[in-house]
Amino acid sequence: MTPRETDRRREIETAILHTVLYADLFDYPLTHNEIAHYLIGVEADAQSIDDCLRAPIGLDGRLQECGGFVVTRGREALIDCRRARQMSSARLWIRARRFARIVAALPFVRMIAVTGALAMDNSADGDDIDVMIVTARGRAWTARLFTVALVRLGKLFGDTLCPNYVITEDALALDERTLFTAHEYAQMVPVYGFSLYQRMCCANEWVYTHLPNARTPLKREKETRTGPVGRLIKRMGEWLLRGELGDALERWEMRRKLRKFALRITPASSVILDRNHVKGHFDDYSAPVLTLYAQRLAEFNRVDSEQHAFAISG
Repeated sequence: MTPRETDRRREIETAILHTVLYADLFDYPLTHNEIAHYLIGVEADAQSIDDCLRAPIGLDGRLQECGGFVVTRGREALIDCRRARQMSSARLWIRARRFARIVAALPFVRMIAVTGALAMDNSADGDDIDVMIVTARGRAWTARLFTVALVRLGKLFGDTLCPNYVITEDALALDERTLFTAHEYAQMVPVYGFSLYQRMCCANEWVYTHLPNARTPLKREKETRTGPVGRLIKRMGEWLLRGELGDALERWEMRRKLRKFALRITPASSVILDRNHVKGHFDDYSAPVLTLYAQRLAEFNRVDSEQHAFAISG
């Protein structure tokens, strides 16, 4: 192996370690394919990644592989946890698809994507179904109003749908450009409005500076189709609310919810509430996750330095 090849190998191995460490924050072992897809900061093909995992030159036993999953050393118990959550997620996906068909029939809904733990098949029994919704221009608050009404109906059957991120088709470019946001975006699974999802990908090319291999969804779902009744409901609703009546409802709902949301906003919140965004992340996970990730990286780097110093002194 030439020095250049060795340097490249070490670069990929470092990216693999960073990728597994990030997933470990969510108690989530990764397959080889998932490591390749979510590889942080480095573009590399699947074969190169497999070669690094089979015969590492710099990972020094910091990762363990068992049953097709890769975890950090000492975290092998997470593999059974992931398998259990895969089964829970499979059950939750059945309900998520049903909700998607109904939400797709609501007026002004243009795209639906499943996000969060369920998108990664990492949901436990009783977890929420997190979704991102893209609406027609000027109708973010109205579409959210209809969706929330559906959420309350779903609770009667034991399901909790969380439309915690609603944007209009004029606001496809995401504002926060961190690794956390890039990962959340890359792992979301579109289930309705695939053509609009492609536009969203083009509007967020910055994601691929963090995750160069994640240009297409790793998990694919068949696009949801609404039936004749659903299409009729959607057309009638949009016809009734296309003009001044719809504008008045949009303004009323926006003012009403802004008053309520103002009571929940804290310095730790990450919310965007305007005509084009209803991002109600009142308990922001982004900053704590990134802080913990930086701490884990620093911890691993410190151990590396101590081992290197010991090797030299020995």
